[in-house]
Amino acid sequence: MHKALLYQKLNNNRAQCGLCRHRCIIDDGKRGICGVRENKKGELYSLVYGRIIAEHIDPIEKKPLYHFLPGSFSLSIATVGCNFRCLNCQNAEISQISKENPKDVEIFGEEVSAEKIVRDALDSGCPSISYTYTEPTIFFEFALDCMKLAKKKGLKNVWVSNGYMSKEALEIISPYLDATNIDLKAFSDKFYQEICGARLEPVLENLKEIKKRKIHLEVTTLIIPQKNDSEKELKAIAEFIKKELGRDVPWHVSRFFPHYKLSHLQPTPIEKVLRAVEIGKESGLQYVYPGNI
Repeated sequence: MHKALLYQKLNNNRAQCGLCRHRCIIDDGKRGICGVRENKKGELYSLVYGRIIAEHIDPIEKKPLYHFLPGSFSLSIATVGCNFRCLNCQNAEISQISKENPKDVEIFGEEVSAEKIVRDALDSGCPSISYTYTEPTIFFEFALDCMKLAKKKGLKNVWVSNGYMSKEALEIISPYLDATNIDLKAFSDKFYQEICGARLEPVLENLKEIKKRKIHLEVTTLIIPQKNDSEKELKAIAEFIKKELGRDVPWHVSRFFPHYKLSHLQPTPIEKVLRAVEIGKESGLQYVYPGNI
């Protein structure tokens, strides 16, 4: 258990977390939406600091990042937990486990220091560390310590994120963050509420702020049949990227496969993914890539 950053003490031993846009108000002895930040008598703690559930070496293109250190490999790490509850989550066994009986669920993960993570990256010849698989925002304190050490050793830092971090969190990580791929899951607040348990606008705001801060940015949209696959919605996403982020920001459009609580749906037709690529290019985007086909 590690003292959390970015929270405010409230009366009656409550605490308000300021790490992401949910800004959870957490009663004494309870945890936030992510399931990995707990209030202990008015003090907020991270339950996942240094408790790594996954550590792998991946091609940077798997993030996906096609325009950042192409052809390289990235040491990729994660803890359990997520501040979203996406019904289609492909990593639900680690992202959602902290929310099952959140009052007393055991937090899994191997205890690892930030120093060891950086050493592992250097020893493996990886030029970057990716904070990925679940949501790096929820293991913010550990990610930040790793990022600071990585910078000192000449390594790059990558976040693969849902883009729901608070403005304060983004401000803190920006000096150490070299590249990020943000999921723009849809262009509908209804989708974000029903499928993810979140809202659209904070993601759009953070995308614009990341671009403003000149952090390398790529965007991914998973095309889910009957949920976010209309040409109107895909065009709206493409237009947003072009007008607000820049026509040179890569857009990855990926094929959905049935999983988790959307296992009843059919896979995205390949033609739909290829049509999304066309829509992106017709809208003026320079780089649009199909994925999972």
